[in-house]
Amino acid sequence: MNIVLLSGGSGKRLWPLSNDIRSKQFIKIFKKEDGTYESMVQRVYRQIRKADANAIVTIATSKTQVSSIHNQLGSSVGISIEPCRRDTFPAIALATAYLVDVMHVDPKESVVVCPVDPYVEQDYFEAVRGLSEQADKGEANLVLMGIEPTYPSEKYGYIIPENEEHTSMVKSFKEKPDVKTAEEYIAKGALWNGGVFAYKLQYVLDKAHELIDFTDYQDLFDKYETLNKISFDYAVVEKEDKIQVQRFSGQWKDLGTWNTLTEAMGEKVVGKGILNDTCEDVHIINEMDVPVLAMGLKDVVISASPEGILVSDKEQSSYIKPYVDGIEQQIMFAEKSWGSYQVIDVENGSMTIKVTLNAGHSMNYHSHKNRDEIWVVIAGEGTTIVDGMKQNVKVGDVITMCAGCRHTIRAVTELKLVEVQLGKEIHAEDKQKYPLEK
Repeated sequence: MNIVLLSGGSGKRLWPLSNDIRSKQFIKIFKKEDGTYESMVQRVYRQIRKADANAIVTIATSKTQVSSIHNQLGSSVGISIEPCRRDTFPAIALATAYLVDVMHVDPKESVVVCPVDPYVEQDYFEAVRGLSEQADKGEANLVLMGIEPTYPSEKYGYIIPENEEHTSMVKSFKEKPDVKTAEEYIAKGALWNGGVFAYKLQYVLDKAHELIDFTDYQDLFDKYETLNKISFDYAVVEKEDKIQVQRFSGQWKDLGTWNTLTEAMGEKVVGKGILNDTCEDVHIINEMDVPVLAMGLKDVVISASPEGILVSDKEQSSYIKPYVDGIEQQIMFAEKSWGSYQVIDVENGSMTIKVTLNAGHSMNYHSHKNRDEIWVVIAGEGTTIVDGMKQNVKVGDVITMCAGCRHTIRAVTELKLVEVQLGKEIHAEDKQKYPLEK
């Protein structure tokens, strides 16, 4: 089975845990049986592997999310990188070309496209496999998943099937309605459109060539910034007559707001938090190393991270985005392919960061023009290379790098260090990368 997971958006409605670098799908908030936590993308990836251990999984995403994906899923997952945001049709066309030209998947094979962040159980991915198998039959050019609605939602579009069979031709599509109209749709047997569909690779390649002048994946990638922004629904779905829908009646939640996310949490508190006995339906999600105490609250979410603190009525939390847009943000935490970092302190002329490197990983070999750096190893063991000179380091060692000095560090075990940056101009763009001589 071939699956493309669409991973986009900044997830501002889940501030302060999500931002332009760390989207909602990377927040580790779901507790596993062993007591550790996993993110939405880790949960979905695990469920896919359980449904089909040999599935070819490709994540279509922006380059800002690549480090987080590698950090959480490893380096074996396929990634179709969008050079910039151009809506869902260009993203899906690029991912389709990636599968054919880079992964060498037969264009006659089917692929299922779905969001990266639904909260679902294992039966969802069994249904996804059913979509792929139905697309293989070639009875329709597109096979959609239609989710049995549980209430008259205004958040989703609706699919009107021709009959009540498990697999049916599609009669029509309806835009997001008001509640009364949604009730009328449901009475007619309408299904939610969850944005999950299957097709044969050649079908979308042909559609892409009709709308875009390109030769292969690399050519499409190079031209990506010049493409018009257009949704897959508008470019393909609304113009296609041969469409089927398969019903899915299992659990399916779109965890796009704090209100819906807390509904799916298995516990009231993640991180350091205390609720007294008078709290009702209150959740605390705390990434800080300080305790949060809540007393006498009802229907409230409290979320704390280095980015900020949110205290909100759960229903009101859905309207957070315009307020977050007005906050001047500095990225205080980010995952990288080699580990993660958290900004501890920012002063005029200095910045202090706590860095965690995963065992066996290393930073790029790099230098900075306008700042000096000091590393203090506080946990683990590793090896530094400073202007070509190697040195083994352990807890308590201090490494000093002047501006212009080339440097990197490799973690032998999980390694933690405090990095102090000193200079009049401290910014992320002040970085020059170099090949590391063997």
